[in-house]
Amino acid sequence: MSSQISMDKGQAEPPRPEGTAIPGTGPGLRGHPWLTLVTVAIGITMVALDGTIVAIANPAIQQDLQASLADVQWITNGYLLALAVALITAGKLGDRFGHRQTFLVGVVGFAASSGAIGLGGSVSLVVAFRVLQGLFGALLMPAALGLLRATFPAEKLNAAIGIWGAVIGASTAAGPIVGGLLVEHVSWESVFFINIPVGLLAVVMGLLILRDHRAENAPRSFDFPGIVLLSVAMFCLIWALIKAPEWGWGDTATLGFLAGALVTFLVFGVWESKASEPLLPLSMFRSVPLTAGTVLMVLMAFGFMGGIFFVTFYLQNVHGMSPVDSGVRLLPLTAMMIVASPLAGTVISKVGPRGPLVTAMVIAAVAMFGLSSLETDSSFAVTSFWFALLGLGLAPVMVGATEVIVGNAPLEHAGVAGGLQQAAMQVGGSLGTAVLGVVMASRVDTVLPEKWTDAKLPPLAPAQEGQLKSAAEVGVVPPSPEGTPEQIAAAVKGVVHDSFMSGMGLAFTCAGIVAVLAAGVAFFTKRGSADAGPSVHV
Repeated sequence: MSSQISMDKGQAEPPRPEGTAIPGTGPGLRGHPWLTLVTVAIGITMVALDGTIVAIANPAIQQDLQASLADVQWITNGYLLALAVALITAGKLGDRFGHRQTFLVGVVGFAASSGAIGLGGSVSLVVAFRVLQGLFGALLMPAALGLLRATFPAEKLNAAIGIWGAVIGASTAAGPIVGGLLVEHVSWESVFFINIPVGLLAVVMGLLILRDHRAENAPRSFDFPGIVLLSVAMFCLIWALIKAPEWGWGDTATLGFLAGALVTFLVFGVWESKASEPLLPLSMFRSVPLTAGTVLMVLMAFGFMGGIFFVTFYLQNVHGMSPVDSGVRLLPLTAMMIVASPLAGTVISKVGPRGPLVTAMVIAAVAMFGLSSLETDSSFAVTSFWFALLGLGLAPVMVGATEVIVGNAPLEHAGVAGGLQQAAMQVGGSLGTAVLGVVMASRVDTVLPEKWTDAKLPPLAPAQEGQLKSAAEVGVVPPSPEGTPEQIAAAVKGVVHDSFMSGMGLAFTCAGIVAVLAAGVAFFTKRGSADAGPSVHV
């Protein structure tokens, strides 16, 4: 394999005039910027689709494999843990060995592990291969952003990330609908088999089109102690957030894992400040825009994923919709993100990220406050308006914050920056789901007894009250005993749904407040230079 050195080692590269392509990204097939975008978008489609399509298959998996609720939870949690723990390390692998190779390995591994899940035949194998799938997904995401960062010139990077965000939005939106159709008309295994042809297409295009861009001063060694420390810290944090709703926030195990995460993060920070080639160079955070972009991504994911978690329960358990129908009801949200993402990229390219990001988070805050006012009988028009407004607010943040993080990082750390962006989303989403879940549960615990008394329903035994509260936290009305008068059953349903709506309203109010804080953080963002720097093109 031949390589072309764009500049002599140690020689500084003069500033590249705006509009000038990065060396090696000429009009040929290999390294063509827009074809590179198409290629990585196909690969990312697998991961984004997988994020929502599997949830639809879980009930069928549980029934077919006779799995327990804990087993089914591990199908999701195992994937999430592997993904979150490995993202930054995977980004470092891309910086070290090249983003093209890392992307291709990620695609092949993700597709192969998807096929293995469908052939597994037991819940233990499904969980094991889901963990493997998460590890390969972690390779894919930072490598894709690293390729875009290295391929596109500064003035076009936002537009590229905008289209990239639209692809993620479209894939996420398609997940519940495609998953519902496949499970209903084919099998739950087909939900995973669908990744194989997509992966093959991405591999073929990747071999033909992708060009490896490696910074001349790219890392040459691995920070193994840093990898171990960061992996342990991320595992403790994400595991505590996953299990806190079950264990309780005051439980010794929850506090122990959170304390372990804090201590390990501190030790990791001390080690990274002394390592010769650190896994996550702390010097990156001297960039105020990069730090602000990372915090913004955490806050955005906190409010969005934490709040939207309850919407599925609202649509399915309160409105009685099927998973496919609830996916259709959410189309105004995802459709707006699909449309607004490339537009946001164009606007941010022209005026910079600060104004659009501040405005977008204010719009998202208004939408979240609006969603807090939903009622049990809110119409399709009302929910569609607030969902669409939320999508309009989120799209510029997904695009702009990603560019701020990746664009303000040196090219030799583009993979780490991509991993940092994805890790920020995972941490923010997990934190939002856990914290707002506590807000929801606390509110339901407070209002349900009051509403029960106001409805003049017969007193409940302590055990019955506990079961009813647990059901009301997800909007489920327990079946009434045989012979219960219709009037009593209707009153119980009203109390449960009203309590759920009160909890969801408070959760969205908190999410709106977080969005307002995120708008303040967005003031500190600015455009990245996306300067390619000395590089080797393979």
